[in-house]
Amino acid sequence: MKKLNHLAEVYKDYDTYVIDLWGVIHNGIRLNIKAIEAVDKLIQNKKKVVFLSNAPRPREEVKKFLKELNMKDRYLQNIMTSGEAAMLALDKESHGKFFYHLGPERDNAVFYRIKKNKTSLEKCSFILCTGLLNNQEDNLDYYKNLLKDHTSKKLICTNPDLTVHRGNVEEYCAGSVAKIFESLGGEVIYFGKPYKEIYKMCFSEKERVVAIGDNLNTDIKGANNMKIDSIFISNGVHRSEFTKENELNKLSDKYKVKFNYYQSELVW
Repeated sequence: MKKLNHLAEVYKDYDTYVIDLWGVIHNGIRLNIKAIEAVDKLIQNKKKVVFLSNAPRPREEVKKFLKELNMKDRYLQNIMTSGEAAMLALDKESHGKFFYHLGPERDNAVFYRIKKNKTSLEKCSFILCTGLLNNQEDNLDYYKNLLKDHTSKKLICTNPDLTVHRGNVEEYCAGSVAKIFESLGGEVIYFGKPYKEIYKMCFSEKERVVAIGDNLNTDIKGANNMKIDSIFISNGVHRSEFTKENELNKLSDKYKVKFNYYQSELVW
């Protein structure tokens, strides 16, 4: 791995930049101005920029959120989300017809076309997990008790991330609930990074691609799975796990991943 002071040092080496959103482009509250500058430079240099997010919502919802953060339309031509990928599978009823939604109401758009099939936990064919309930955002034991008698059903997880930082506050994501379900003996089907299927929606084999992200479990592992280069943004979800840059080798070994470059934040 090599420290990358400026993205400009390597930008000519790639055609396509697959960039994570939360943790790289924004922190859930505001845009990272330096990252936006980098995106602008890439687009000026005719590079393809794809924002790939484990947001459990359709891409149009994510685009709307980014515009509310004052991100310009010209940057938002290519967005793919785990929610979008899951929505396509749900429309085909690939995992059954009737589902129980486990997650906040803000994620309802992921099933709006099949909302008539929403039912109770007892009656459902499968569990659709998009996140944690609004009144149970910190209590993982609640989900263990809720799900322990329903492990014969499959759980669809639309966000494999375990946690995310909203500003400086760490929050659990749907991936944490999925891990609990697996620990109870249940089967989980994941949509999003690091699984190959979502990357195939973003680029072709002929493109020279680099992935940029702050999550070793999803962004960097996904890049490794696809055998593409990667840039790790170190001041993101793992920032509390090391104090000095020379500890990054140990951190990558811990998560069993490799990355080509690292930056503390995305900088042109």
